[in-house]
Amino acid sequence: MINAVPDLLRTIVSFMVVLGVLVFIHELGHYLAARWRGVFVETFSIGFGQALTMWRDRTGTIWKLAWIPLGGYVKLHGQERSEDVSPEIRALWIQGQTFQEKSVGSRAIIVAAGPVANFILAIVLFAGLFATIGRPVLLPIVNQVQGDSAAANAGIKPGDRIEAIDGRPVATFEDLQKYVAPHPGERIEIQVHRGDQEISLPVVIGSREENGHRVGLLGVQSGDVTYQHVSIPAAVVAGFTETWHVTAETARGVAQIFTAGRGAADIGGPLRIAQLSGQVAAMGAASFISFIAILSVNLGLINLLPIPILDGGHLLFFFFEALRGRPLPPRAREYGFRAGLALLAGLFVFATWNDLAHLGLFHWFAG
Repeated sequence: MINAVPDLLRTIVSFMVVLGVLVFIHELGHYLAARWRGVFVETFSIGFGQALTMWRDRTGTIWKLAWIPLGGYVKLHGQERSEDVSPEIRALWIQGQTFQEKSVGSRAIIVAAGPVANFILAIVLFAGLFATIGRPVLLPIVNQVQGDSAAANAGIKPGDRIEAIDGRPVATFEDLQKYVAPHPGERIEIQVHRGDQEISLPVVIGSREENGHRVGLLGVQSGDVTYQHVSIPAAVVAGFTETWHVTAETARGVAQIFTAGRGAADIGGPLRIAQLSGQVAAMGAASFISFIAILSVNLGLINLLPIPILDGGHLLFFFFEALRGRPLPPRAREYGFRAGLALLAGLFVFATWNDLAHLGLFHWFAG
């Protein structure tokens, strides 16, 4: 029990840091866009509930740090529609600085700036890691061989370094994947370095179904990583590339959940994030920063989903407003927000249930 205290403390602190950084950057995007488009920002809050500390800056914005660290918000001046507030509140609005009187384009920019800020954060963090530590590259060294796989049947063993395929040099594990994936069922020659020997092994590439297509599969895993030094411009380009890759993989994973390609048990919530935060923090600063970058992409992408209450839902309403030339009827907006709130509440409960199951709570109760 005593040994678990430092781990628990690290988990809590790491989770607070991760959530604080992600929420601050997201809301900062809204804040900066609002200032740019001439909207007064009344409140910038990290967390919900009673404020632990607060201050007012020279522009009049109140900055708050609240005691419930599960999110945050930016309160824009005149964010409510005029028909939803009393005449007394409308009388206090500063003409020219309210959110609702801005054009639909300006409002869309302010709303979209939050997710965009999360993507920018990921690019900056990845680029910073690549420029300082180097870009991680998986070496083509076999760490594990799956049983009854193409590699196992061909005699490939852990510790083998794959040097070439059909005479083509292999420098990274990614090179191996790029060659194997498009050639399911084909016969190839793989040259491996084993101890002091150079061995040539005939391999019939295995296959698996992925999105209705056969994909080549060798059945090996690599765990050896080297860091490749890159220049600052190359690191920035790599930061963009890595962010795009994480975004595409995340979007594909979400799509597979809805198309029955992946189990819903993969959906995690705050408890899972907290657990992973502590585990990754123990692995070092580089891993922790990478984890924040990946979560930032997830937060930005999820907020762009066309669900009312999320930023994507607001953007969807603005899209219909631009098409119609006027806002959607109040009843349609109300029903949309109610449905969005119910969906998010259900998703939160489901994710928390998955988290508790993943942590073994139900198994502990059963025992």
